[in-house]
Amino acid sequence: MRTPVTTTDAPAAIGPYSQAVKAAGLLWCSGQLGLAPASGQFASDDTAAQTEQCLRNLDAICREAGTGLSKAIKCTIYLTDLADFAAVNAIYARWFEAPFPARATVQVAALPKGARVEIDAVVEL
Repeated sequence: MRTPVTTTDAPAAIGPYSQAVKAAGLLWCSGQLGLAPASGQFASDDTAAQTEQCLRNLDAICREAGTGLSKAIKCTIYLTDLADFAAVNAIYARWFEAPFPARATVQVAALPKGARVEIDAVVEL
């Protein structure tokens, strides 16, 4: 059984998808951009600030589902410029402790709304 998860503490979906879905004992979080939930605008043009907001959004979705980002099993980070990897990694490191989730980081040609970073997660319920 799949159960969608929605919270106003993270930006609303900008397409035909759920913020997250509970299924098979896991929370499957859609990719989050660095958009502020209230305004729908980017927290900043700065990649580090967008990364912080991405993680805040993911955390809000996790809390709505009754779990926490600290239970993340796997994250994927999408960057429009891998030169931003160190800045993103520094912010990311503040959100997680050992044992760290598995992770992939990839450079992409573009992201929705001109974002510099997007992060998705699979989280234990």
